[in-house]
Amino acid sequence: MRASQFFIATLKEAPSDAEIVSHQLMLRAGLIRRLAGGIYTWMPMGLRVLRKVEGIVREEMNRAGAIELLMPAVQPFELWEESGRGPGYGPELLRFKDRHQRDFVIGPTHEEVITDVVRREVKSYRQLPRHFYQVQMKFRDEIRPRFGVMRGREFLMKDGYSFHTSYADLEREYRNMHDTYTRIFTRLGLKFRAVAADTGSIGGTGSHEFHVLADSGEDAIAFCRQSDFAANVELAEAVAPAKVGAGGTATLAKVPTPGKTKCEDVAAFLGTSTAQTVKAIAVMAQKGEENEFVLLLLRGDHELNEIKAGKVIGEFRFARDEEIVAALGCQPGYIGPVGFSGRVVADRSVAVMGDFVCGANEAGHHLTGVNFGRNLPLPAEVADIRNVLAGDPSPDGKGTLEICRGIEVGHIFQLRSKYAAALNCTFLDEAGKAQVMEMGCYGIGVSRIVGAAIEQGHDERGIIFPSAIAPFAVSIVPMGYVKSEAVRQAADALLAELLAAGIDAILDDRDERPGSMFADWELIGVPHRVVVGERGLKEGKLEYKGRADAEATMVDTGAMAGFLKQKLCG
Repeated sequence: MRASQFFIATLKEAPSDAEIVSHQLMLRAGLIRRLAGGIYTWMPMGLRVLRKVEGIVREEMNRAGAIELLMPAVQPFELWEESGRGPGYGPELLRFKDRHQRDFVIGPTHEEVITDVVRREVKSYRQLPRHFYQVQMKFRDEIRPRFGVMRGREFLMKDGYSFHTSYADLEREYRNMHDTYTRIFTRLGLKFRAVAADTGSIGGTGSHEFHVLADSGEDAIAFCRQSDFAANVELAEAVAPAKVGAGGTATLAKVPTPGKTKCEDVAAFLGTSTAQTVKAIAVMAQKGEENEFVLLLLRGDHELNEIKAGKVIGEFRFARDEEIVAALGCQPGYIGPVGFSGRVVADRSVAVMGDFVCGANEAGHHLTGVNFGRNLPLPAEVADIRNVLAGDPSPDGKGTLEICRGIEVGHIFQLRSKYAAALNCTFLDEAGKAQVMEMGCYGIGVSRIVGAAIEQGHDERGIIFPSAIAPFAVSIVPMGYVKSEAVRQAADALLAELLAAGIDAILDDRDERPGSMFADWELIGVPHRVVVGERGLKEGKLEYKGRADAEATMVDTGAMAGFLKQKLCG
């Protein structure tokens, strides 16, 4: 490839609305251009990256025994009604009517469609198991699309779906996909971690997320260096304290705490630790047609895990100020469990506390020396409802937890019979009896991987792509291509040699200043650069520099192709 025949659209500055590094650099490097909020055109340079990611994903899925198909992006809404998911999916599901006033959606995912295909085509246990996948654009009408391709409305996704005669066979395929995803992200050249995760709106009985590790990641991951344990903080268990804290010795007292509404401020004012305070979080849990006022109790230095809490009390929302006043007679900031006769759920760490500090249900006051069994009843409900912290014991008992940030780029689910049962997707077993199929679901955010790779690999000069997904593996930058016959011949010869060797190279034959060409290829993130200059040619040398190298290396002209091959294989 020659730069003069390609389309390079780099920018010196990123648009002001570009929020994170990957968004800024993808725009500056000319990988994408914005069409509307959360909707982007993939420019030629960016499309090369996208296709390389897609190619690796497709190769490994085929290797794993999955069969590719392509389903419609537009789906009849009646399928979503049949599965029961339509009403609850929310406004992210973009709905519209055709000219006959029939309801359709633009698919954010394809569980309903693939289940409809299989229930029509697969009748016997002899036709199972089957695993179908596609690589297709999806659309989710995000309320606030942001971060470029990381949280866009339109995105490229690989979604796969497997169908089985038994749960044991689903588990086999789930392990197969776990291994397949591990190979995919390893080949992509990314630092990643597979973590146990919540199944969320997709449903099912078990799932794992695959995260690219990056400080800018939206998800917190808990992991243990002493074992293989890793889980999204949403799911990671906070182990119950081994010992009950000392308590029962202090006298209950109501103390003035004017203007102190946060646990850390109350603790500092009273000369105690935040870990000795208890915060009460008021929520409204859905109970039939009505809502129930519930107090969730956490240690002052802990944070509520809403997913864990939801599994204990069901769907809930945070109580409004007027609801708190009605239930406790006090504004938020000073509320507590003493004297409250309604439903209370205490975190495991709170249940073992003694002589703690909590709100007095009176503005400007807190209680000290509070103890269960003496000043308020022992909590009837004790559960793990907090986020784990670095230093907590690992749930597997093999060490302590650490926390890192990650960007979710893949997710695998054991759906079981959720969609198959709803859509009557059955097969005839060996006895001729109809059985509901077991089902798995496996997704990879192909376009999101590009943004995640940039969040993980960049510096002040631009993108640092792994070789496997860079738009070009090697850039050849000649000094004076237009003016020097020797440089032109050497650069053309090197390009031909690299292409013949299967190395994806581009020759920058533009009549630009060397500094401008260097800046472009560093910004774009091409991992290997070769400079062809008259001075080096007189000495029989070419200059090589890796994208992340501090210094350049001189290599014999005839040895450069072999040198690059070794670099790319390593």
